[in-house]
Amino acid sequence: MMTARRTFLIILAAGALLNVLQGCLYSFKGGSVPPHLKTIAIPLFDDQSGSGESNIRESFTNKLKDRFRQDNSLRIAEKAAADALLEGTISSVTTTPLVVTTGETLSKQRVTISVKVTYQDLTLKKKIYEKEFSDNGDYDVTGGPNQRLTAIGAALDKLTESILNDTVAGW
Repeated sequence: MMTARRTFLIILAAGALLNVLQGCLYSFKGGSVPPHLKTIAIPLFDDQSGSGESNIRESFTNKLKDRFRQDNSLRIAEKAAADALLEGTISSVTTTPLVVTTGETLSKQRVTISVKVTYQDLTLKKKIYEKEFSDNGDYDVTGGPNQRLTAIGAALDKLTESILNDTVAGW
């Protein structure tokens, strides 16, 4: 009787341990950048949005380069010397009403920016991805033009983070 009970307790403990261990297991979607890629070229993005937002292409490209510098997975290089190429186009900048108060007064708006991006491995002459990324920033209409610029900056920050993540972790 004691042996059967002991066996039962051992099986029960082993089952509980397996459940705990199984709950601790996880996996990553991708990996790190392949070892043959050390540098990346990020030329000035084109602006085909027709939005008339001044300097948006420069702001976006500079924020994207800064994001890669901060991450330090790939060094920024000129296209002729780069192992990889990240290029694209700002395809749209749209503004939509977000909050309308009583009396149909607009109080908040959302700026949504979409970019088409192509990432290529120049060493292996292979396209890694071609995607459209889109993100937004909200602003208070009564806050003046600086609020809109802040919202555009927030959208660009989110976009550059998404592009960086897909580029360095999407393997």
